[in-house]
Formats: sequence, C-alpha cells, structure tokens
Amino acid sequence: MMKQSLVTLTIGQSPRSDILPLLQDHLPEDQVAHAGLLDGLTLAEVEQFYTPEEGEKVLVSRMTTGEQVRLSGPKVEQGLQRKITALEQQGYDTILLLCTGEFGSLKTEKALLLEPDRIIPPLVKAIVQEHKVGIVVPVEEQIAEQASKWRNLHSAPCFAVASPYLAQQNDLIEAGLSLQEQGADVVVLDCIGYHQKHRDFLQKMLGIPVLLSNVLVAKLAAELIV
Repeated sequence: MMKQSLVTLTIGQSPRSDILPLLQDHLPEDQVAHAGLLDGLTLAEVEQFYTPEEGEKVLVSRMTTGEQVRLSGPKVEQGLQRKITALEQQGYDTILLLCTGEFGSLKTEKALLLEPDRIIPPLVKAIVQEHKVGIVVPVEEQIAEQASKWRNLHSAPCFAVASPYLAQQNDLIEAGLSLQEQGADVVVLDCIGYHQKHRDFLQKMLGIPVLLSNVLVAKLAAELIV
C-alpha cells in the first residue's frame, strides 16, 4: 500500500464530490487523502461557529449535502491553521488548500502548503501579461475583498458574480457578457467550486481563454507527488 503523501483541505466538507473528478484527472486517487474544515459539523453548528459578523471577510463553500454556506474569513483561517497542524502531525508531506480565498498567516512546520491565493495571481499575471483580466467570483462581497489579491496585474481587473453552487446558466451568461462589455481579454473562474463545464460553456460563448483556478492548482500539486 502506497503512503498517501498529499492531502486536500477544503474550507467546506470533504470529499468535495463537485471537485473530485477534476482533481482525479490530475492526481492519482490512491495517493491523495481528503479533509475538510467543516467535517462532522451540522449546518446549524456551522452557522453557530462560522457565520460572518458585520464587516468580516466572507468566504463561500458547500456542505456535502449541497447547501452553500457563507463563512467568516478570520474564523476559517483560525480553523484551517488547527487543521493544518493536525494533518501535518498525521504525517502528510503536502497539503493542497482547496480555497482561492486570501489567507495571511497559515503556516506549516515542514510540510508544503499549496495556497491557491499565493499561486494563482502570479501565474495568471505571467500568462496574461498586458491583457485585461475578467474575474468571476461567487458572491458580491468578494469583489472588494479580492482587489488586493490581484493588485499586481498590469491593469486592474474587472469582476462579475456567479456562484458555482447556486448559479443557473443565465447567471453565468450574464457574468460572461458583463466581463466582455468591461473589456476582458481573458477570464478567470476564481472559486474552487467552478467546473470544467462552466469553463467550456463560457469559453465557447465568449471566444476568449477561460482559466479555471482549481485545474491550475491540481496540475501543480500533481507535480509534487513523490
């Protein structure tokens, strides 16, 4: 039996049935374990422990039963740090965070921690160079919160909202058209919950490249499996 050296960590519940197929395209199933911040909690408990307070940064995830949950950024960060420490103590070498939210202070002793918010923006910047980037986020509040994450792009990005957990096709169409009107040359679907089907649909409709944050991160993680 091969040792599982890589573990994915979601801010919701694991396994993420919506993301798994996409990860499995790039990551060998028998070498990857899955953990979630909200594992073992009921919806009521999640609301009790993680509901965002006025003015707090909001993150969005989903329960295994499919409900979308809105979570407090600071509380999630504290919870993730506890989880990361525990996973490292269990012997995992690489921890892949399945969340594109921005966290300032997560750390490990020795394990590699792959944080999409540190990896994706510089990667996108390198790919798009001078082109204008359109970013799709799951909830309105994240537009203002995401500004700092993308501050190093050559020109300020434009934003549109479509939740991967709640969106009907119309929301995605509207988001795409809005970005096109705002002059986007490239679109980034910036939430771990967006799928290949969202990407394919938008790319076909808009005729411009659409990048999927979770695919970029999964491919990178695959290179680190020993």
